[in-house]
Amino acid sequence: MVNILDRLQKFAGGPIGQHMANAHGYFAFPKLEGDIAPRMKFRGKEMLNWSLNNYLGLANHPEVRKADAEGARDFGMAAPMGARMMSGQTKWHEQLERELAAFVGKEDAFLLNFGYQGMISIIDVLVGPRDVVVYDAEAHACIIDGLRMHKGKRFVFQHNDVESLRKQLGHAQAVAEENRGGILVITEGVFGMKGDLGPLDKIVALKKEFDFTLLVDDAHGFGTMGPEGRGTAAHFGATDGIDVLFNTFAKSMAGIGAFVASHKWLIDIMRYNMRSQLYAKSLPMPMVIGALKRIELIRNHPEYQQQLWTIVHALQGGLRERGFEIGSTASPVTPVYLKGGVEEATNLVVDLRENHGLFCSVVVYPVIPKGEIILRIIPTAMHTLEDVEYTLGCFDAVRGKLEAGEYQKPMPDMSDMTWEKGGK
Repeated sequence: MVNILDRLQKFAGGPIGQHMANAHGYFAFPKLEGDIAPRMKFRGKEMLNWSLNNYLGLANHPEVRKADAEGARDFGMAAPMGARMMSGQTKWHEQLERELAAFVGKEDAFLLNFGYQGMISIIDVLVGPRDVVVYDAEAHACIIDGLRMHKGKRFVFQHNDVESLRKQLGHAQAVAEENRGGILVITEGVFGMKGDLGPLDKIVALKKEFDFTLLVDDAHGFGTMGPEGRGTAAHFGATDGIDVLFNTFAKSMAGIGAFVASHKWLIDIMRYNMRSQLYAKSLPMPMVIGALKRIELIRNHPEYQQQLWTIVHALQGGLRERGFEIGSTASPVTPVYLKGGVEEATNLVVDLRENHGLFCSVVVYPVIPKGEIILRIIPTAMHTLEDVEYTLGCFDAVRGKLEAGEYQKPMPDMSDMTWEKGGK
């Protein structure tokens, strides 16, 4: 027999955490300080920051800050006490749900405390052991974890490949008919790593051939895509064909929480069956009051979305003109693909931060294949065209060094680069 704690200590970290000794405090769990803005401090230095999902710049909007503060003043963080079904229901929760549902073009919506747990519970409500799930190969981790709880059959289709989806639906249909179950298809509106869009219009069109229910995670599309920021479904004109629409507040809304929108009868079923909400305290009032102000601003100020896309077009266009590979992104999410090992990626990012004052996220193996590097840039409405030009110059500089082999050297001693261990 193996002691669980001994095993965890011996094989500490897992696929990502195995790098914690070198990465913690610098590449992982970095401390960004100051107001949420394009310029923040990292390790005491001002950085041009491209790593926050504050797409529309609402995080420090004066009206948002005022609403958040007034919500805390009037209600405190404790209200309402208890789960919504028992004692935590308020007229403000209901008002927010009505406004969110109307904004995304659905009959009703249900507030969720967190997006991740919410998605897991949505899947749990929608499917039973007899049902079959068909999902995109690059679905978010919350979807994968939700599927781990599913006791029925599931099939995965190649990323954004409609013909692969059609093939898997054929397999799913045979199993569902044999089991006397149904089919749930899950995809995303905007894929958060690559920035490409799920082909929602083409997936909806497959309903003419197959009988399935469609669940779409549009966390990165809400507020950024479609007319007035109403989401990727609106972008494709496919809202009516999507049965269940999921969005979070952690991106464009610059807050905490999420919601699911659908037919009123289905939302009513979710209210009484989503375990992550039934057995959890109601979303605190300051967050609800703050979210009401955020959706009001998104609804009444389309110029925020327009400014975001001005920066997106300048950034992505400039990268492409300079020969950088940014894939098939059609959203604000901007991945820059480079070639190199973990050591090269480490030295490159240290150079960007320490010598250029530019902060962006880096993704390497084991999240992506060996030999590949992704620098992930998140533009916002608060960035400027001058920020874009400076960033393009920085990327030209580090690409030149990467191609010249200047980053093929031992990784720096990260123990000198973290607050915890005496870094500057």
